Amino acid sequence: MKRVFVAAMHHESNSFNPIVAGKKEFNVIREQEFFQNFRPNDSLSGVVKTLMNAGYEVVPGVSCRAVPNGEVDYDFYQGIKKEIIEIAKRENAKKPFDAITLSLHGSMRIKNLGEAEGYLLEELHALFPDIPIFSSLDMHTTMTDRMHKNCNGFVGYKCAPHTDCYETGEHAAKMTIHVLEDGVKAHTAWVRVPILIAGEQSSTTVEPMITLIHELRETEKKPGIMAASYLMGFPWADNEDSSVAVHVVAESPEQADKEAVRLAEFLWSKKDEFCFQTEALHEKEAIDAAMESIEKGVQPVYFSDSGDNPTAGSSSDVTELLQIMLEDPRISALKRPVLYGGFYDPEACLACKGRVGQELTLTFGAKFDTKTSSPITATGIVKNYVEDLTLFGRSQGAAAVFSTHNIDIIIAEKHVGYAGPEIYLAMGMKPEEAAIVVCKLGYLGEGHEAYAKRAILVLTKGSTNEDLKTLHYEKVPRPIFPLDDGFAFDAKANLK
Repeated sequence: MKRVFVAAMHHESNSFNPIVAGKKEFNVIREQEFFQNFRPNDSLSGVVKTLMNAGYEVVPGVSCRAVPNGEVDYDFYQGIKKEIIEIAKRENAKKPFDAITLSLHGSMRIKNLGEAEGYLLEELHALFPDIPIFSSLDMHTTMTDRMHKNCNGFVGYKCAPHTDCYETGEHAAKMTIHVLEDGVKAHTAWVRVPILIAGEQSSTTVEPMITLIHELRETEKKPGIMAASYLMGFPWADNEDSSVAVHVVAESPEQADKEAVRLAEFLWSKKDEFCFQTEALHEKEAIDAAMESIEKGVQPVYFSDSGDNPTAGSSSDVTELLQIMLEDPRISALKRPVLYGGFYDPEACLACKGRVGQELTLTFGAKFDTKTSSPITATGIVKNYVEDLTLFGRSQGAAAVFSTHNIDIIIAEKHVGYAGPEIYLAMGMKPEEAAIVVCKLGYLGEGHEAYAKRAILVLTKGSTNEDLKTLHYEKVPRPIFPLDDGFAFDAKANLK
C-alpha cells in the first residue's frame, strides 16, 4: 500500500489590516483528527478521501485554518511548520512516503517573513527530494518562485464564490495517483501576469471569468495536460510577488510552456473587461437606492460593506457605513429592522453578557483599524447574547446582538465571517423580515442571494477597499494594471 503524507494551511493574509493573526484565530487539527473532520466543500477532505478511496494509506500531519485576517504571527507559523516537519520525519522513518499531497491557500503571509507556503514546500522538498509533491490552491493564490521550484504541480479552485473546494482537493490527489501509478512525470510552467484584481471583479458567475474558466476546462481536456489554473492573486497584500498568474501542469515541459503562455496572453486580452457583478454604489447613494426599493415593497435590500470584508482579511471593525446609517432618520423610521453583520470587538461583546433585554450605552468598533474610522457610542437594547456560537461544527466564541436606531448589530468576540446567513440565523435574526441586511462581505453567495430582493456592493473604506488605486502600495512590482496602464506585456518573457 502506497503512503502519502498530507497537511494543510489555509489563511488569506491582508497586509493592510493591522491585526496579527495567531493561535487564538486558528483552528488546528492534528494527525488522526483529520479523519473526524471531513467537510463537504473542503479541499483537505477532497485530498484525503480521494487517496483513501484509491487504496492509499493517508499519513496525516497538521492542518491550520482561520478566517482571513492580517498577516500571521511569525512564532505561530514556525511552530505549525515545525510540527508538520517533525511528524513527516517520524512517520517516514517508520515506512517511507511515496508522495506528499497538500491543501494550501497560496496567499498566507507571515509577519516579518513573507510567504508561508513557499517556505513549507521548500523544507518538505529538501527532506524528500525524490518523491512528488502536489497541492490544491485557492483561486486567489499569489504564486512565488519558491512555491514553483518546490512543488511538482498545483491546481487552483475554478469557482468564485469557491464552491469547488472538495473537487480541487480531489484533483490534486488524482495528479498524485496519476504520477505514482502511470509512471509519468509532471512538468510545470507559470507565467506572472501583471494585474491586480479585486475578488469582487473576478466572480466566475459573470464575464470575463466565465469565458476564462471555460478555457481552462477545455485546456485540461487535452491529452497530457494534468491541470490548468488561473491564480487571481490577492490584491490586499502589498508584497513583491503580488500579481495574477497562470499555472499549468503537463506531462511534457514543452506542452506546459505552450499552454501557460497561451492562457496568459488570453487573460491579458481580457484585463479591461473585469467589472463588478452587481450594482456598486457609494454609501449615501446605496442608502437612497435602498429606500426607493423599500418604498416599492422590494425588501430586504442587501448591502455588502465591501471595504471591511473579514473573509478577505479586513479587520471587521470599520464603522463608517454604520455611522452614516445611524445618522439617517429614514433608517429609524423603517417599519422593518436593519440587520448588520457585524463588528469584531471582544470588549464590547463581553459587555453585553448578562444584559439581554436591558438598555445599555455601548462603545464599539475601530479597535484595530484606527485609521479609517472612529468608535461609535450608542444607547440601545441587548437583544441576544450567545456564550459559545457554533457554526459549521466549530466554535466562534461569544456573540451579541445590540439594537440601536432600528439597527440590530452583531458584535463578535472573535474575528468571524459573514459569508452566509448562518450567523444571522444563529443569533435569532430573520433576514426575510428585514428592510436592509448589511454584510461585511464582497459578492453574495447563494445563501444570502436566497433572501436578497436587491443586492448592492457598497464601496466603503477599509482594508479591502475595492478601489485599489487608493491603497498605499510600496512593494508591489510596477508596472501593474490597473495601478498603471498603457504598458506592454510579453507572456514568454514572464514564463518560468
